[in-house]
Amino acid sequence: MNTISHHNFYSFLFFFLLLFACKKEVEAESTVTINDRPGTTFKLPNIDLTHWKVTLPIGNPTSIKPPEILGYATNDVLKPYMYNDSIEGALVFYTKPGSSTPNSSYSRTELREQMVPGSDSHNWTFIEGGKIKGRLRIDEISKDSSGNPHRTIVMQIHGRLTDAQHDLLGQKDNNAPPILKIYWANGYVRLKSKVLKNPNAVEPEILHTSAWGDDDGYTFPVEVGYDPFTLEIIASEGRMEVILNDTYSRVYQGTDMEKWSVFENYFKAGNYFQTKDENAFSRLKYYTLEVMH
Repeated sequence: MNTISHHNFYSFLFFFLLLFACKKEVEAESTVTINDRPGTTFKLPNIDLTHWKVTLPIGNPTSIKPPEILGYATNDVLKPYMYNDSIEGALVFYTKPGSSTPNSSYSRTELREQMVPGSDSHNWTFIEGGKIKGRLRIDEISKDSSGNPHRTIVMQIHGRLTDAQHDLLGQKDNNAPPILKIYWANGYVRLKSKVLKNPNAVEPEILHTSAWGDDDGYTFPVEVGYDPFTLEIIASEGRMEVILNDTYSRVYQGTDMEKWSVFENYFKAGNYFQTKDENAFSRLKYYTLEVMH
């Protein structure tokens, strides 16, 4: 009787351990698919797209405006290029060499501010002022033939001619120079702005893109690498300031900034890729993005 009891006990113990091991294996496999884990918290990016349109590296190129952009998570055209990372709570911008806008040779997955949703015709001047602030990071970016990471523009202030200025110049579109481009370049944040080639120029000369040249550029003295960082641009009459991580600041003011008030402007944010290398790509994430006027 004791022999039978011991046999039954060990059989039961073996069965229990086998069942426990199987259960642990199933639990371990189930962690691969996060949707099967009860209580998992999904985070969404803190970004309101009501006043943004997005340009994609496909089509002629393809742009999607409000209200269609608000359904980006289920939009089959957008999903390969702009989608949620619900683990980090970020809006992902993916791009690769492809279609470009008429005044550029590079492709982008980039937001363009629309003060009136769906319209490019309503913009702002430096006299009126504006501020944009976002938190972002480069997730992954390809490298060139020398092994250096490619560059991408992550934020801009772009100029625009008014319709009256467009008619005055007889220009084919309302394009004006970008007064500010902010690059992610090999782990650093680099700024490029515009300066008048002739500081004494007035209208209509200063309305021409050719009247403005590039400055020498400025690189913030701290490496951001592939970690999150915060960018803020504050534009006001005769002045522009760029702030990195609420700590490092670069201020632009003087004749160039004062005369820039002749243009309308709009903010841009996203992934404006600076290469046409085959098989190149860039993926960045915005956690927050806010504009104030």
